[in-house]
Amino acid sequence: MERADVLILGGGLVGSALAVALDAHGLSSIVVDPADPQVILAAAHDGRASAVASAPWRMLEAIGAAERLRPHANPIEGIRVSDGLAPGKLDFAPAEPTEPLGRMVENRHLRRSLHDAAAAARLVDLRMKTRAVDVRRTAAGVVARLDDGREVGAALLIGAEGRNSPTRETAGIRVARWQYDHGAMVAAFHHEESHENIAYEIFYPSGPFALLPLADDEHGHRSAIVWSVRRADAPGMLKLSDRAWLHEAEKRMGGFLGALSRLAPRSSYPLGFHHAATITGERLALVGDAAHGIHPIAGQGVNVGFRDVATLVEVLVEGRRLGLDLGDAQLLARYERWRSLDTFMVALATDGLTRLFGLPGRTASRIRRLGLDAVDRVPMLKDRFMAEARGESGDVPRLLQGMTV
Repeated sequence: MERADVLILGGGLVGSALAVALDAHGLSSIVVDPADPQVILAAAHDGRASAVASAPWRMLEAIGAAERLRPHANPIEGIRVSDGLAPGKLDFAPAEPTEPLGRMVENRHLRRSLHDAAAAARLVDLRMKTRAVDVRRTAAGVVARLDDGREVGAALLIGAEGRNSPTRETAGIRVARWQYDHGAMVAAFHHEESHENIAYEIFYPSGPFALLPLADDEHGHRSAIVWSVRRADAPGMLKLSDRAWLHEAEKRMGGFLGALSRLAPRSSYPLGFHHAATITGERLALVGDAAHGIHPIAGQGVNVGFRDVATLVEVLVEGRRLGLDLGDAQLLARYERWRSLDTFMVALATDGLTRLFGLPGRTASRIRRLGLDAVDRVPMLKDRFMAEARGESGDVPRLLQGMTV
């Protein structure tokens, strides 16, 4: 039976990042994922883009995964929040202009970079197009039988399969969940005026409308869009012609990016919330969407997963230095404590913002605009919000500071 320090089920963005980070610290992993690399790495597989906050970007640099991404990443040098197109806004910009708030990266580039880094890592055994059909967790360790008939073993099992994690369900971990009456339409397009590296979050009663600055290409300026609409309206919106869809988008933007063109293929995703009651069990830890899933209102989804990675790696590396078994209950309890407050606060904030900005009516809109203006005038509050957006609040793991453990 082949063995590694850690068995990771799920080789997506978070699972791959975890494997590469463990490798950078001398810990071995077996990564099992049923996906076909030729499918998930194809350019047309996922039209989404991710805003990688500055602290998770430092982690990618520290583990050697950022260099592949750099040519495809566009800095986010400011964020503007508004309630529709009415007067009243909130601007975030870093006090230190040498470091952006984050970087926009299309998921196809992020996925390719992390997959290639995992495939090249000496201590990562990447097994794609493979499924674990039976996993046993005991006091002695973890053993999994794969669908190719082989067995693998490890000291610790990591569930990284996403929102519908079979590992979490099999472990009997309860989950608080609900669906929003929103569907997120996702696409990218070119525009006449430069975005100037500013991300825009425009709130409408039907849902947030986010414009995210992508790197320019040979055709000019580009942005990604995450456009939330009532779930019942999403299918009809997707049936519009490219020209009609861009026309509707331009109306909601007020035309500040000029004429829109060259719409990329569109897709739509239902939006929901879930939060696991616990993210650990006997020789088990959950990371990423297996542990928590939030509304994309603040672009924190993948960043929360990367924060899981940084925390878990620090806990495991320090545990190994102390001579502890990587599946030791004390280590898992430390990971649980370290991540529980942060994930709960992020979940609470994103859900609260979704509900607050979804309230209809002029009175609610007027109160929101007054609130945005008030925060915009208080540097201390803005700094607090920016620290949260960067991933720099609370007890920050060393990887998020750009240092190995």
